[in-house]
Amino acid sequence: MHLGFSSMNTPSDPQPDLLAKTLEDAGFESLWYGEHSHIPMCRSTPYPPGGDLPEPYKYMMDPYVSLTLAASSTKTLKLGTGIALMLERDIFSQAKTMATLDCLSNGRLLIGTGVGWNQEEFENVSHLPWKQRYTGMKETVAATKALFTDEAPEYHGTQIDFDPVWFEPKPHQAGGPPVIFGAMGPMGVKHAAMWADGWMPVDVVMPDIAQSLKEFKEQVKAYGRDPDAVEITLVVMSPLSEDLLKRYRDLGVHRCNIGVGMENWDKPEIILPMIERFSKLIPEL
Repeated sequence: MHLGFSSMNTPSDPQPDLLAKTLEDAGFESLWYGEHSHIPMCRSTPYPPGGDLPEPYKYMMDPYVSLTLAASSTKTLKLGTGIALMLERDIFSQAKTMATLDCLSNGRLLIGTGVGWNQEEFENVSHLPWKQRYTGMKETVAATKALFTDEAPEYHGTQIDFDPVWFEPKPHQAGGPPVIFGAMGPMGVKHAAMWADGWMPVDVVMPDIAQSLKEFKEQVKAYGRDPDAVEITLVVMSPLSEDLLKRYRDLGVHRCNIGVGMENWDKPEIILPMIERFSKLIPEL
C-alpha cells in the first residue's frame, strides 16, 4: 500500500517545493492538493461535516500551480489533485493545464476529482445544472479523455458538446492521467464503479469499511470491469495509528492519504513532524 499526504495548500503551509521534497525523501508516494477557487459569502449549502466552515478553506491556493512547483523539486513523487472541481473550470483550459503538468512532471499527475458540495460556488462558475452534476462529471471526464487520446477529439453529450479540435500536447501518460472519483453517496459510488479509474472515499463516512469496499468491487464487476484495475485511494480522517494503516492495507486499499486533520488545518508547524513520524511505517505498508 502506498502512503500519500494531503494538504489544504494555503500560504501558511510549507512551500509546495519544500513539502514535496520532504515527502519524497521520506518515502511517501504522493502529494495531494484540493481545490476551491472561491467561497461564496452568502451560502445556504451546509458544510458537510457540520458546524462552521473551517477558515483555511478561504485561503486555498491553486492546486495545479502548487503541484507544478512541487514537481520542480522532485523526481518520483506523484502529484494528486484531492480533489479537483472539474465542473467548475473551462474544459479546454483545464485539460491543457492537466496535460502540461503531466508533461512537465514526466507523467506524475493523478486527477482526483468530485462534483463538489457547495452549490453556490458551483453555480457561480458553471452553466451545468446542479441537479445533473453527476452526468456532467461523467461527460466532462469522457470529453477530457478524448482530448488526451484522440488525434481529432470531439465529444457530443447532453451537457458537453464540441466538434473536432486540435489539442496538443497530449499528456505524458498514455491515455492521460488516471481519474480517481471522490464520492460517497449511492449515486457517486455508482459513477465511480461505472467509469472512474479509481475511487476515493473517506474512512470516517463508512460505518463498515470492509463491507463498503466489498460492495464497491461488486458494483465494478457488475459493470463488466475488473475490480482489481480500479484503485482504492482512502482518505484517512480517523485517528492515525500503525494498526489502522495496516488494517487498511490488509483490506486491499491501494493508497491511504493522510494529513494533519481538520482540527489542525491551521497549524502548519505540526506537518513536518507528522511526516517524519509516519514515514517510519512506510516499509511495513
